[in-house]
Amino acid sequence: MKTYIDSVYLKNVPGKKSYLNRLPAVKYLAEGGKIDTSAPVTIFVGENGTGKSTLLEAVAVAFGFNPEGGSRNFDFSTAETHSKLYENIILVRRAFPKDGFFLRAESFYNVASYINEIDEDHTLIARYGGVSLHEQSHGESFLALIQNRFVGKGLYILDEPEAALSPQSIMILIAEIKRLIDADSQFIIATHSPMIMAFPGARVYEFSKSGIEEKEYKETEHFQIMKNFLHDPERMMKIILDKE
Repeated sequence: MKTYIDSVYLKNVPGKKSYLNRLPAVKYLAEGGKIDTSAPVTIFVGENGTGKSTLLEAVAVAFGFNPEGGSRNFDFSTAETHSKLYENIILVRRAFPKDGFFLRAESFYNVASYINEIDEDHTLIARYGGVSLHEQSHGESFLALIQNRFVGKGLYILDEPEAALSPQSIMILIAEIKRLIDADSQFIIATHSPMIMAFPGARVYEFSKSGIEEKEYKETEHFQIMKNFLHDPERMMKIILDKE
């Protein structure tokens, strides 16, 4: 097993007027905190608005990936929506991967379109399973990408991959992550899925309004909520609906 990024920290604070300073994750880093990513799998989990996807994106862009996703060779842009946080962080690198990919659910359609656009001789698509990613369901195309394009010795950054996947497909994803780790790969993943968080040996960081804290996955709020819901869904539904 091999890792390529050892840690992430802030080299300078964004400008005073930047909205980034309001993100709990940025505040944590600005106060001297750092993210240790030396495990083969690092998980970012937390509520919306705490900065986990923003930080994940910054790591990807700082490493050289296209902000909308893809490999380091992908050069397209449909909208300038990514933050400038990548300019403010330092990645402590251990080695350089031979492969890599930034996979984000919200812009995967754009990645699939770009692959079709540049595949003029119809040979590139073979690396993605031989079928256009647009000709498959969202979940099927996600798995096709991971099973065929991710070849090992790589850094793979995934932003909420469970968004396209059924529970059964998430289990397939977990098996693929293990395959790739055994082939000297590293993963950094932002997720809401307790299933993905349970990956053996993963380092889990929970993002909250108070900052970032490393936790065992069973200690995370996501796990506790899901556990309580599945243990007694009727009671949990009553609690939720009685608040209306």
